[in-house]
Amino acid sequence: MILIFARTALLLGCAAIAFPALAETAPAADDAGERGPNIIVTGDVLYSNQINALKTPTPIIDVPQSLSITTAEQIVRQGFDSVGDIVNYTPGVTNSQGEGHRDAVVFRGVRSTADFFVDGVRDDVEYYRGLYNLEQVEILRGPNALLFGRGGTGGILNRVTKKGVVGETFVGYRASVDTFGAYDVWADLNLATSENSALRINAAYESLNNHRDFFDGEQISVNPTFRAELGDRTTIDLSYEYLNHERFIDRGVPSDDSGDPVSALRRVTFGDPDNNFATLEAHVLRGTIQHTFSDSVKGNFTASYGDYDKVYSNFFPVGYTLATNVVQIDGYIDTNQRQNLILSGNLIGEFETGGIGHTLIVGGEFIDSSNNNDRFNAVFDSVVVENANRPVGQPARRTDVEFFSAVRPLALRGGVATLANGMTTTVAFTGLNDDTEADLNVFSAYIQDEVKLADWLRLVIGARFDSFEITVLDNRNGIVRTRKDDKVSPRVGVIVKPMENLSIYGSYSESFLPRSGDQFTDINPPNDALDPNTFSNLEAGVKWDIRPGLALTGAVFQIEQSSPQTSDTNPDTLDVIDSRIRGFEAQLQGQVTDGWFVTTGYSYLDGEQVDRAGPTGLRVRELPEHKFSIWNNVQATEQLGFGLGLTAQDESFADNGNTTQPANQRATLPAYARVDMAVFYDVSDNLRLQVNVENLFDELYFPTAHSADEFTVAPPLNARFTISGRF
Repeated sequence: MILIFARTALLLGCAAIAFPALAETAPAADDAGERGPNIIVTGDVLYSNQINALKTPTPIIDVPQSLSITTAEQIVRQGFDSVGDIVNYTPGVTNSQGEGHRDAVVFRGVRSTADFFVDGVRDDVEYYRGLYNLEQVEILRGPNALLFGRGGTGGILNRVTKKGVVGETFVGYRASVDTFGAYDVWADLNLATSENSALRINAAYESLNNHRDFFDGEQISVNPTFRAELGDRTTIDLSYEYLNHERFIDRGVPSDDSGDPVSALRRVTFGDPDNNFATLEAHVLRGTIQHTFSDSVKGNFTASYGDYDKVYSNFFPVGYTLATNVVQIDGYIDTNQRQNLILSGNLIGEFETGGIGHTLIVGGEFIDSSNNNDRFNAVFDSVVVENANRPVGQPARRTDVEFFSAVRPLALRGGVATLANGMTTTVAFTGLNDDTEADLNVFSAYIQDEVKLADWLRLVIGARFDSFEITVLDNRNGIVRTRKDDKVSPRVGVIVKPMENLSIYGSYSESFLPRSGDQFTDINPPNDALDPNTFSNLEAGVKWDIRPGLALTGAVFQIEQSSPQTSDTNPDTLDVIDSRIRGFEAQLQGQVTDGWFVTTGYSYLDGEQVDRAGPTGLRVRELPEHKFSIWNNVQATEQLGFGLGLTAQDESFADNGNTTQPANQRATLPAYARVDMAVFYDVSDNLRLQVNVENLFDELYFPTAHSADEFTVAPPLNARFTISGRF
């Protein structure tokens, strides 16, 4: 890892020396809306409208927790096309594989598939989220139950969507193609429908392709929104989003006897071209009304309804034998139907009492979710390994795994398989594994006060009450289980401001995760009797606005998880097992000079698993000790600009066992460093040409995993060519 950092740091160091020389003579940065379809300028709040992740108009410098913002301009300049791309350049968070069909983020060592939000509204369905309709992406670290409820145990990711712009008519566009053959077209149309209203339509078509055999797919996304201003005090936003996504599922390559990814198999895709797929169709309606009651009191109410229908089917490696070059394969098909109804409202007041300033928020939320899920395992009609040595007279047994030659990539197609010994077998998804119907009702109420005791001292204090009730029907046996959890989650923070542009803070916050998990598919014994896992976060940090548009932040933190477990010696009692993750984060972001923008971050993370006997010596999975990223944008002339970046992370373990079976070796995601670059040229105010190059030095690396035998093979050197504009 040290050699990797040294090599790439030398390159970036040389670039940093050259960049200021270019930047000193460069023109001022683009004004908002003057060039390109997605160029915006953000202020000192998370974003400019009143509906935001923090729900109060709090300057970033006065928020007592770590957070990062990626604007639409950064998304375009850095060539991002997924949430995972943004995570790569964000300190304190990393990606997980997500089984090849969903976003999965590890927030400070806590993996989640559900801590996603859109305009502050929960978006907990498992799928890949698009970037086509976004103003910016916000990643908040640390437990966040006060504003977001259950989950959010290591952090949350909030997407801020584009809204109608009253009084303007414009068209934005983006089209791109990459060297793998993937291409996309984005459109952004805003129509002033009257003096006080606007219709905005964002749409995208994306044809998917990459470096892996069989991979393809397409994504259709349409998001019309309507904004109406009813006088000076009331604003209404209405939104509908339609998603139709389909893609091939690739769960990577297995590990070898030493626990490392099998590099020799990097060009082999383990799956069935006809039966490795994920489909999603979704209809999502949202409506928000904001009203100003007075100069000091404002309120908002949001209603959201989503209907999601998803299927994912896949075969994947579960073992590898180096001596015989044979890979063991498993598979399943999973269907999921979800309906989410979410109602939330907030009342925000700004006032003084005895010379002490207050920003008070009182809010509530109601969630009604219905989830129907089933899973069928793959069953092969013949088994070579298990039947080879069976006693005479014993019938052959079927199983849910089979063995394939690793050098025969087309060994499985259309449910017909050629085994390692050349025999043919068929496979079907007939082994019922799960069939559940879950109904969830959540009622929440919260209050928080941001208190300005003096110009140099602020206090944040609040608490949230959640009543979480779940009912699960197991259709396999007709058993119905229910559980209700009532939790209070506090938050407190202290901000000291020696100068107006400098804040030093300390904070404590809590969150919880019910035993039904991220996706609440079941509460089988003993989970139905156990209290939720609870998470607490102690954090101290500093935020310094070095100058307007350039900020430095840093934080040290400790997340402690308390997990009640049934006692081994007495099932009627509980053991509470505590484990800790500690770390440090730093980020510098903004305009170093008028022509030089930089965003750079570093995080150090350390966490050990704990069981009833105490510390295990095992590191938390997917927790790289060091992570570093940097991206530079330099405007060399009024029309020509360059980008250069690095993202690198230390090695980590692919699973909590820290080993691969049966070899019992370290199942390791190796350390890696990747260099990216970009060149952009503004032909006119309405047309930009851009080239983004990923993995400039063509490094072979494995960025994520789902288990010890599912390592993602990263793309080699590739380029994306983009044209964009606005008129």
